[in-house]
Formats: sequence, C-alpha cells, structure tokens
Amino acid sequence: MPVNKTILPNGVRILTQKIPHVRSISLGIWVNAGSRDESPAQSGLSHFIEHMIFKGTSRRSSYQIAKEFDSIGGHSNAFTAMENTCFHAKVIDSHMESMVDILSDIFLNSIFDPTELERERTVILQEIDMQEDSPEEYIHVLAEQSYWGDHPLGRPIIGPRENILSFDSSIVRDFFLGFYQPERIVISAAGNIEHNQLVDLMGQAFSLIKPGNSLSLRDKPEGKTGISITEKDLGQTHICLETPGISVVDSRRYAGSLMNTILGGNMSSRLFQEIRERRGLAYSVYSFMSSYTDTGLSGIYIGTHPDKAYECTDLILQELKKIRKIPVSEAELNDAREYTRSALLLASESVDSQMVRIAQNEIHLGHDLALEDIIKEIDLITTEHILSLAQELFSSPPVTLTLLGQVSDPGPYEDLLSTY
Repeated sequence: MPVNKTILPNGVRILTQKIPHVRSISLGIWVNAGSRDESPAQSGLSHFIEHMIFKGTSRRSSYQIAKEFDSIGGHSNAFTAMENTCFHAKVIDSHMESMVDILSDIFLNSIFDPTELERERTVILQEIDMQEDSPEEYIHVLAEQSYWGDHPLGRPIIGPRENILSFDSSIVRDFFLGFYQPERIVISAAGNIEHNQLVDLMGQAFSLIKPGNSLSLRDKPEGKTGISITEKDLGQTHICLETPGISVVDSRRYAGSLMNTILGGNMSSRLFQEIRERRGLAYSVYSFMSSYTDTGLSGIYIGTHPDKAYECTDLILQELKKIRKIPVSEAELNDAREYTRSALLLASESVDSQMVRIAQNEIHLGHDLALEDIIKEIDLITTEHILSLAQELFSSPPVTLTLLGQVSDPGPYEDLLSTY
C-alpha cells in the first residue's frame, strides 16, 4: 500500500501506511537527533531523555502512563541511536485514540520531574554496569571508540558515568527543547489506520511546537587505524575488526548488504562456515555494517577461547583478502539475493517493521522507497559490483582491531595487521 504524507505548517511530518488485513497499529514519534549530536558534556542526554519521557507529564504520573498502556494491552518502548531517537507503541486498532493520546502527552508534556530523575539516574548507572558486564555487547562500544576516536560516533550512546551523575532536570529539559525541533520530528504509523484520522488526532497538538534555533551540521569523521586491547578475566576473548563502510544513502548500499550476507551475515556465510562449522573455533561469529548519513563502517565479531584468538583473527583477515581479490560465485550471489528478498518480504508483514521503514526512508531520503524498487535494485547487483566495493573497503587502512579478554601482548596482532 502507498505511504501517505502530511507536513504540518511548522515542519512536523506525519506518515502512514495502511495495512488493512491486520488488526494492529504501530506508531512511532521519531526525532532526527541522537547521541551523535551531543557535545562531550552532553553525552548521554538523548538516552537520558528516552528514559525520562515515560516518567510523568502534567496530566499523568509515571504509574498512570504504564497503567494506561497496560489497560489497552499495548506495548510501548523507546530507543536511542547515534542519529535518531524513537518513542513508539503498538496496540490493536480499536485502541488507536488512546495510544495516540498517551504518546502525544508524554512527548509534548513531560515535566522531567527532579524526583523521578534521581530514581532514573540510578537505573541508567545500572544499565552501564550491565553493558560492561556483557562482553558481547561491550566489545562493540570499545570497537567504536577505537575506530571513531574522539568523534561523537565513538562515544557510547548511554554516556559516561560522570555525565549521568551531573545531569539535572533543567539540563535534560533544555536539551529536549533545543534539539526536539519540529523540522526534525517524523510521526510514522503502519497498520489498520486511516491517514486523515491520525492527522486529525495529532496534527493540532504537534503543530504548536515552535521552531528553535538552527542546529549545527554534523561533521564527518575519519576512521582510525590501530589495535586496542582491554584486559579482563573472561572465559572468552572477544574480537572486533572494523574497516571503512558506506553511508545509509550510498547507492552501493545494496551491494554492501549482499556482500555482508555472503561474508558473515547468516549461517551459510563464509565466516560462519569456516570458523564455526569447519573448525569449531567459536559459537558466535558474524559480520555487520553500521551506516550513518555521511559515513559508515564494516565489522566482524568473534567470541572464542583465548588460545584461539590469534588464529581467528588470522582467519578474518584471510576472508577479507579473499573477497577483495576473487569475485564471489554466481551461486553465492543468488543465495544472498534470495535471502535478502525473503527477509524484506517477511518484514513487510510486520507493522512494527513497516513503521520503522517508512520513518527511516523519510528521514534519510525525504520520500518513500517502495519494496518493489528495493528488490529491483538488489537484482541488478553483479559479482563485479561486490568485488569493486570489497576492494575499496577492505584493501587499505583505516583498520582497527579491538580485543577484550585475556590478551596482553599486542605484538602478534600487530604483525598480522602489517601483512593486511
């Protein structure tokens, strides 16, 4: 079904996609601002707001917000990313008006109560501890710091402890008012919903948001080269190798997606088969791509026994050398195409996935991108496209290797990277 779009006079955009055969509606209020937009002193504020937005308004207490969502069987949540923040909920269609009222209230009328803030501060500090206690998650925080350095993309979204301890209600509120400006707000909904009804329900309240001061442009970072080791007494050594990637709007993103699938994106991928299935060196091994508006990175993760860390790192580099020198086979490419097509079609049956898709298309491209058009672009990718992209991304620095666990001597790994 087509995506309908209304732009309010102040710049807030409302998007809907009607999926008439379902009984559910997924609604998200998106802000094109995230941890990348924070200064060092502000680091962690976007994530702090994500927590505080559910902690009380001029009309509802935090308990009432939770109780009202529960009473309609709704699911509500929020997330903070490097470049955007989203507050979302999902209900059956008969409860749409209630969901809209609650979400609109918490977004427009949160009071950032100091008492609630003190409680939530402790929760976020616990979240930092939980992240650091989860090496499979923490290695990615360390790896981004290694690759992006002092740039905001290199800082953890959750923020450092010293910042979390220093934020007060006025700081949080001022950041919210300064960054959550109407031209950055996208409201997206998918499911059994009528576009005009949603505009009527949300348009009047959201049209009252006044534009703020213009925001500074994001600066494009450069990746770093080097080895970073964090020693920790763990049963496994966690390895993350990162190289350049591509932006979310790069025309080569379709080739990048297929290349990632072939390299380490599923169970039949090269890395999974070589490292886990043939050699039994790791339980978890995968490749990934992180894309932003103007840049990106490609990465590979492995968790393995400390005695096997060097061997696994060597195997990663061998696979990168192979994919940049020898074209992938037509069979591999066809399998990756079908895997990607199927994933897209399965996601299209989820109202949550469609809500996210139409919002991200609007934020990054300024318009909807039909699923059929994406599949056509995927079908046009050749082995030559993938070889060319692999040669560009995997042939030279910057390359960072991040290790977490029982590793103390960087020397052998430095020798490995020197031959890359």
